[in-house]
Amino acid sequence: MGQRSGRQERSKKLELALSETMKAETEVQNNKDEVEEPKAKDWRLTSVFGVADLKNGAIGLYNIGQSCCLNSLLQVFLMNIHFTGILRRITVPPYDSGKSRNVPYQMLLLLEKMQCGKQKAVFPEDLARCLLAYKVKCKQLFVQHDAAQLFLTLWNLIKKQMRTPELVGELCYLYTIGVQEHLVCQKCSLETRRNSSMLTLPLPVLDAHYSMLKSLEDCLQYFFHPEELTGHNMCFCEQCGMKTPFLQSMKLVHLPQTLTIHLKRFCFEKSADVHKLSHYLPFPQDLDFSAVLKENQCEADESEKASWQYELFAVVAHSGSTNFGHYCAYIRSLTEWKWYCFNDSEVREVSWDDVKCTYGHSDLTW
Repeated sequence: MGQRSGRQERSKKLELALSETMKAETEVQNNKDEVEEPKAKDWRLTSVFGVADLKNGAIGLYNIGQSCCLNSLLQVFLMNIHFTGILRRITVPPYDSGKSRNVPYQMLLLLEKMQCGKQKAVFPEDLARCLLAYKVKCKQLFVQHDAAQLFLTLWNLIKKQMRTPELVGELCYLYTIGVQEHLVCQKCSLETRRNSSMLTLPLPVLDAHYSMLKSLEDCLQYFFHPEELTGHNMCFCEQCGMKTPFLQSMKLVHLPQTLTIHLKRFCFEKSADVHKLSHYLPFPQDLDFSAVLKENQCEADESEKASWQYELFAVVAHSGSTNFGHYCAYIRSLTEWKWYCFNDSEVREVSWDDVKCTYGHSDLTW
């Protein structure tokens, strides 16, 4: 992940999440809410700051059974002072039953435990137990699923359980990407447009010919490159009254304060087996989207594009194979501007050269 550079007076801070993981779905299975309990007073925990504000150093999270994926993502959330600024303003559920099932509140308690404790690491068992109530099971979550899917699951649960509209709006502003989808009939030139939002940019690391893309900038260019829909992929044109070839493209409209990029390093082969792509793919510490994308790949005014400058904040990476592996997070403190490696309960300061080990190779170790 990364954050927007501070070159402008009102520049936004952003996290750029480079997650070397599997598929990413924006929708989470709907769960029935508890019966609403009587409204209580607006209770809030006070004096709770981000993990990055701690005087006793960065705190790790103990692995409670294949929880390295959850631990890495929690560290990224809680090291983001913009997210914790929202989290510490939530309304605390009035009853114990509501508290134990409320994901934002359990994250807030974990943050407080990490802030107040003097130990090198804490156990996230209460939050993990809370997630079980929403059918987020440990083994399914930390083995079969991936960091991108888990990020979306957590984010949707957080949004759903934040009852204050103002905080929900701030959360969406912090993470939501705005895009515009274009479809143009190649026979009659009928054009349709649709605005939509995303939580991540799911970037392929291979092109249509299965050739390896060589940099993050190449992946962005390819993602926003128009695609011809022919043969079995043709669409029905209302004006032509038949299926015709279409030109499909996606244009960038808005980038959030915190941008999450998902590098799709897991792919399905013809045999339906999942294969991990571990080839070398570098990404920069600073990224200017307005310089990377072409004019026809954007649908934004100059004032919007002027804020599309980002600094890398965190990287969630996976080592190992599709059947067995381990997650780790490299995060830069927003107060000290130092890089740390969060490997479950072990946390240590690292250099940018250490972070670059996540560029990709088959023997990745922490």
